[in-house]
Amino acid sequence: MSVAEEIKRLHELHQAGALTDDEFAAAKARLLNHEAAGANGDLWRLRRSHTDRWLGGVCGGLARISGVESWIWRLLFVLFVCTFGFGLAVYILLWIFVPEDELIGN
Repeated sequence: MSVAEEIKRLHELHQAGALTDDEFAAAKARLLNHEAAGANGDLWRLRRSHTDRWLGGVCGGLARISGVESWIWRLLFVLFVCTFGFGLAVYILLWIFVPEDELIGN
């Protein structure tokens, strides 16, 4: 989801009364500050997905930060396994070292 779409969603929540003025302003500021951090901050946001996963959620997490669909990431990993042989090793390392998403609402 792009920053503009997220701000639009926040605005809709604010209009519906789900967010106060202060909460809306704080959330908008966080989004805009995060956008200003640039692509270097994206790698540090990488988290394994709880919702878009088949095995470890690595491809779902990559899809979220890159904007590329998760099925494309899955296809790339399979191609790297079949052609070069290192795709499985990369996936397993990401599975081990990339932290999971935090569940919201627990």
